[in-house]
Amino acid sequence: MAVERTLLLVKPDGVQRRLVGTILSRFESKGLKIVGLKMLNVTPELARKHYEEHVEKPFYPLLEEFITASPVVAIAAEGVDAISVARTMMGSTNGREAAPGTIRGDLSQSRQMNLVHGSDSPEAAKRELDIYFSAAELLDYDLNLSVYLAAGDEQ
Repeated sequence: MAVERTLLLVKPDGVQRRLVGTILSRFESKGLKIVGLKMLNVTPELARKHYEEHVEKPFYPLLEEFITASPVVAIAAEGVDAISVARTMMGSTNGREAAPGTIRGDLSQSRQMNLVHGSDSPEAAKRELDIYFSAAELLDYDLNLSVYLAAGDEQ
């Protein structure tokens, strides 16, 4: 099983609704290790870099308007299969369709205002982490409790 790093963003709606602590707590409670954390304003340039595959699509202007409207909280999280674990925890993109127990299923009613972003592949995670964090902002450290999160053959 692979230890992965992933980018998670608490989007503007999550910041404005004061859900940053709630969302961060869910990822930490699951056992993901926070290796980078910061609040920032997404500029139009940063938005275009992050969502480069969507820039030419008709919905992009609304996406950029949304993501630049208020600060976001960028989280670099690490753990065994962190990408799939985080995406499962987030739930379906549309909060109205997301399963109860997921972040979006419990806290969102919208497709766009869905509180959180998570990288969808190892390649996307690397690209997105490089956009939001410098190497110096990503920390390597041992958690003393890691032996209680997964068996030795799972780490």
